[in-house]
Amino acid sequence: MNLILMGPPGAGKGTQAVLLVKQLQIPHISTGDMFRQAMQQGTELGLKAKGYMETGQLVPDEVTIGIVKERLKQTDCQKGFLLDGFPRTVVQAEALKGLLGELNKNLDAVLNIEVDRPNLIRRMAGRLVCRQCAATYHVEYNAPKQEGVCDVCGGEVYQRADDTGATVEKRLAVYDAQTAPLIGFYQKEGLLINILGNQKVEAVLQDILQSLGI
Repeated sequence: MNLILMGPPGAGKGTQAVLLVKQLQIPHISTGDMFRQAMQQGTELGLKAKGYMETGQLVPDEVTIGIVKERLKQTDCQKGFLLDGFPRTVVQAEALKGLLGELNKNLDAVLNIEVDRPNLIRRMAGRLVCRQCAATYHVEYNAPKQEGVCDVCGGEVYQRADDTGATVEKRLAVYDAQTAPLIGFYQKEGLLINILGNQKVEAVLQDILQSLGI
């Protein structure tokens, strides 16, 4: 099954991605993971991406698309994939459509997790992350057993700078500007499935699986 996972920061995409790939036995492919893998492997496109990232520039679409193509051609994607963080724009979505055509693949669905703005802000403003293993917590409803200490690995739990106040609002505004056209694009393609994210994790997962006919 070939899927795209969408949703604003704080919607719970990361949590659902972990559960989905385990359930469906397909790889979870995030933009960051793709870039890191391409750079570690020293591919031509990976080195190009590294050059842009090290100078603080955005990686151009043609490089990103090339890296996505390299990743989707790998053997673990034969039974499907879950794309997370890509595409981010309509231009990228159109390029992905062409790329999948070249690879004789089709998208089965685009899952869009929806959460209302007040809930998103509350979730993000209270989010905590382990500096060592990246486990996530929340000050209100999922605090670590010992303040500042990760339950999983004992590492330091902290709040990221981009999960505070005005930064949260800015991140959501950027997401809205980029993603509204993308939602319209996939609606026209007949692939968009909206999932209510203001539920317990298990309920969100069940809604996703049901929407996919699983």
